[in-house]
Amino acid sequence: MNGTLYQRFMASTLSLREHLAAARSIMANERTFLAYQRTALTQLAVAATFLRFFDHPALTVLGWLLVPTSLVTMALGLVRYLRMRRLIHQLEDSAGPKDAPPQSAAE
Repeated sequence: MNGTLYQRFMASTLSLREHLAAARSIMANERTFLAYQRTALTQLAVAATFLRFFDHPALTVLGWLLVPTSLVTMALGLVRYLRMRRLIHQLEDSAGPKDAPPQSAAE
């Protein structure tokens, strides 16, 4: 697997529509990963706020519950990102021959 996934898609003999669909899939996967990470960081920030600035027992318990929840969210996002990335790689590899020249309409 030489080069980035973007470079591999551009070097293949896919049609323009397939190139654009692949690029959309790659970017959607990256956006989803970043959304998971953003959610996990927000949960962690809320947990730290509850633990640091509030003395109510219910908020303290909630703050401590949010810490592992944020870690699980972060890990889940990473796992889902890597699985989808692997699937995109597999689909790209099976999309068609890489070295064959595109067939013209005259043939």
